[in-house]
Amino acid sequence: MNCLRSFRLAVIALVPAAAISLGLGHALAQSPPPAAPAASAPSTPAPAATPAPAPAASPATTPSATPAAPPATAETPAAPPAAAPVQTADPFGEEIMLAPKTVVILKGSANWDSAFDTLIDSFKTLSALLDKQNIKPAGNPMIVYTSTDDTGFTFLAEIPVDQEPKNLTKAMSMGKSPEGKALKFVHRGSYDNMDNTYEAITNHLDDKKLEAKDTFIEEYMTDPLKTEEDRLVINVYVPLK
Repeated sequence: MNCLRSFRLAVIALVPAAAISLGLGHALAQSPPPAAPAASAPSTPAPAATPAPAPAASPATTPSATPAAPPATAETPAAPPAAAPVQTADPFGEEIMLAPKTVVILKGSANWDSAFDTLIDSFKTLSALLDKQNIKPAGNPMIVYTSTDDTGFTFLAEIPVDQEPKNLTKAMSMGKSPEGKALKFVHRGSYDNMDNTYEAITNHLDDKKLEAKDTFIEEYMTDPLKTEEDRLVINVYVPLK
């Protein structure tokens, strides 16, 4: 917060000495002269009084006013930089209940070296089918991993829909997305860094002594077909037994 401080500046008025003297002279000029005493006949003639010489007129001098000291400048402290907004931490291991959704499904398999490209191709295939029939997705695309090994994995690419599309291929079907109790984790960044997220998930399950089912779900919160890979946001759901 900014702490505001205000200062009061004092101004000193100086009265010129000339104004004082002029005022006093004006007052004396208005006073009546004193009465002269009665004259008595002198026994001897008094010598003529010699008039006193008039004092020489001195030039009017105006006293110079003492310059006032410049007022002190109020120093306002520099405002501190605005605090960066606090970013709420993503949920890690939050227990939720997954609700089933009607989805169009494409079965597939991939090896780990080309995993992301294979998933993107699956989403493109499903999106092309829906676009051709003017069907808009009713939710975020998902990947359900059905099995994994050291070389690759099998999966179901799913897109929620409100109506059933036609002309499905042999690899496509209609179905329901997983449901039930699960733990929610959030991954931000490229798919190549998912290993770090899954390692943290494994450690969390071990620490909490939780037993998971033999599957897990990735929900792509950012459009994987339009978002740069290093800006992906993916919710990872781990169903519990």
